[in-house]
Amino acid sequence: MSPLASYRRLLHLAGPLYVLVAFLGRLPLSMSQIGTLLLVSDVTGSYGSGGLAAGALAVANAVGSPLAGELADRVGQRSVVLVQSLLGSAGLVLLVTLTRADASAGVLTVTAAAAGLLLPQVGPMARVRWRPLTRHETGRQQRLMDAAFSYEGAADEASFMFGPALIGLLVAAASPSAAMLVAAGLLVVFGCAFAVHPTARLTGRAAGPLVGHGPLLSLVFVGLLGAQLCIGLLFGSIQTGTTALTTDAGQPGLAGIVHACLGVGSVLAGLATVALPPWVGHERRVLMSAALLLPLALPLLWVDSVTALVVVVLLLGFGVAPYMIGVFSIGERAVPPARVGLAMTLLAGATGIGYAVGSTLAGRLADAEGHTAAFAVTVGATVVALLIAVAGQRSAHRMLTARAQASAASPV
Repeated sequence: MSPLASYRRLLHLAGPLYVLVAFLGRLPLSMSQIGTLLLVSDVTGSYGSGGLAAGALAVANAVGSPLAGELADRVGQRSVVLVQSLLGSAGLVLLVTLTRADASAGVLTVTAAAAGLLLPQVGPMARVRWRPLTRHETGRQQRLMDAAFSYEGAADEASFMFGPALIGLLVAAASPSAAMLVAAGLLVVFGCAFAVHPTARLTGRAAGPLVGHGPLLSLVFVGLLGAQLCIGLLFGSIQTGTTALTTDAGQPGLAGIVHACLGVGSVLAGLATVALPPWVGHERRVLMSAALLLPLALPLLWVDSVTALVVVVLLLGFGVAPYMIGVFSIGERAVPPARVGLAMTLLAGATGIGYAVGSTLAGRLADAEGHTAAFAVTVGATVVALLIAVAGQRSAHRMLTARAQASAASPV
C-alpha cells in the first residue's frame, strides 16, 4: 500500500471534517504555551517570570492530561474533552483578565497552572481513535496505523508551527492579551467539535473488543517517557532562547514566527516517514532521528541574528517529527489496548514537563547570560535523547517483535 493510498484510506475512514477539527482543536494548546510566555514576560518585564508561568501551564497540563486520558479510557472521550475545552478556555480568559488587573507574577503563575490543568490534549486523544477506526482493515491495519501516526506527528508539529505563528502575528498586530483570547475562542469552537465528533463513540467502553487490561509501565515505556521529556526540553528552551534573541534584536513579535520554522521541516519529515519500508522498525527510526538532532542543534550555540536562527531552527525540525512519531508508535504498541489513552497522554505529559523544565531553566539562563546560554539547554537535550535511543534499541525491538507475532496469531 503506497503512502498516498494509505493517507487517502485514512481520510475516507475518518472523514474530512474529523481531520479538520482534530487539527484545529490542538492549536490552542500550542498557542497558550508561547502566548503565556509572551504575556507574562510583557507584564513583568522578566523572561524568567514568563518562562516560569509558561512552564507552570505545561507542568499542570502534564499532570492533568493523563488523568483525563485514564478517565476517557473508561467513559469515552466525548464528555471528558467537552468539559476540558469549556473550562480550559475559561482559564485562559481569567489569565488575561488578571494581567490587565496588574496581578503579581505569583498569581499569574498559579492561574496559568490552573488553565494548563484543564486544557485538553487533542493530539494524544486523536491517536487513540485510529486503531478502532482501522480495525476492519484486515491485513493492512498496521500499515494504516503507521500512516496514521505519521500524520498525527506531522499534525502535532504543524500545530506547533501555526500556533506560535498565529500568536506572533496577533502580538504584532494587537497584543499578547488579544492573542490569548483568540486561543480561548478557538478552544471553545474546535475543542468542543472534536469532543462531539462521532468518532468519539469508538473510545472508552464502546471500544468493545479492543478492551484489554495489563500493566502500563515497563522498561520500554519508561524509556519512551524519557525520550519525550527530552523533546519537551528542546521545545521549551528553543522558545525561550528565540524570545530572548528576537527581543534583544528589537523584534519580539517575531518569536512565535521564528519558532514556527521548527515545524516546517518537521511536518515535511513527519509526512514522509510513512514511506519508510516496514523492515525499518520504529526503534531504528527513533535512533536515526536522534542521531540527526544533535548535529542540527549544535549551530544554535553560535547564532547571533534572527536570520541565522531561522535557518538553524528550520533544519532542526527535520529530526523532530520522525523522533516523536517513532516514540508514540512504540508507545501505542507497548501498552494494553484499554490503556492507550492513558499512555498517549502520559507521553504528551512528559513532553509538557520537559517543556516546563526547559523554558524555566532557559529563561533563567537567558536573564543571566543571554540567548546562547538558553540554547545550550537545547543541545544538552539532544545529547540525552541520543543516549536514550541507543540504550533502548534492544528492549524496544524485542517488545515490537512480540507484539507483531501476537497480532499475527490472533488478529483484531
